[in-house]
Amino acid sequence: MGRQDNSGTPGSRPRASGSGATAARKPARKPARKPARKPARKPVSPVYRRRRLFVGAALLLVIAVAIGGFAAVSSVLNAGQSSTGGQSSSGGGAAPSGQETGSAAGPDTTASPAATPEGDGCEQNLVSVTAATDKPAYAEGENPVLTLKVTNGNRVPCEINIGTSQMEFLVTSGSDRIFSSTDCQADATDLVKTIPPGQSETANFPWQRNRTVPGCAPIEAKPGAGGAYYVFTARLANKTSPKAVFQLN
Repeated sequence: MGRQDNSGTPGSRPRASGSGATAARKPARKPARKPARKPARKPVSPVYRRRRLFVGAALLLVIAVAIGGFAAVSSVLNAGQSSTGGQSSSGGGAAPSGQETGSAAGPDTTASPAATPEGDGCEQNLVSVTAATDKPAYAEGENPVLTLKVTNGNRVPCEINIGTSQMEFLVTSGSDRIFSSTDCQADATDLVKTIPPGQSETANFPWQRNRTVPGCAPIEAKPGAGGAYYVFTARLANKTSPKAVFQLN
């Protein structure tokens, strides 16, 4: 009997032969990556905890003191109002704005140039008065026109009394008092005007080249002419203007 070839036997696996054949390998499996651990929270130190407690207690103490002070002030104010009835019974307090405190029969002749300011900041020292003539020199028989000018130098409107009760037109020559508009003034009146900031009001007085004396006594003397120089000074209440010089021919 000849030798049988087992290579074709059913059920047997073929074996690889030769150096060029390699056995199939499965890919290596990577190990699963573990999640990173969070760093452990640092425990709060006892010193830091005590500091937080101290700051919180101090804040509560400040709030309690503030509330207590407010309550004390409120109680004092309430006590004052209850003792006075909320109003002054003596009548010495300031009157409400826009109401008159004097008699309605006539004007108050004691008003000052800045009698009633219209707003805060209306100061009397910022109200100025100046004097001027319409010409520097006058021919014979020509009468000068004397001008009083009041200017509000405040930044707010001011109520200013520019009535004849407050003003004077005074003419002098050296030490000689020549003329005053108050010497023969028959009826002094008030005229309160609201002057805006930086604005002015003027009053003109035609002078008849006459002399006057206090009390308006008759006087026959006349001011000298022929080129004589005179000084005009304007006054409004307690404010006096700088001098204005003019010449009479």
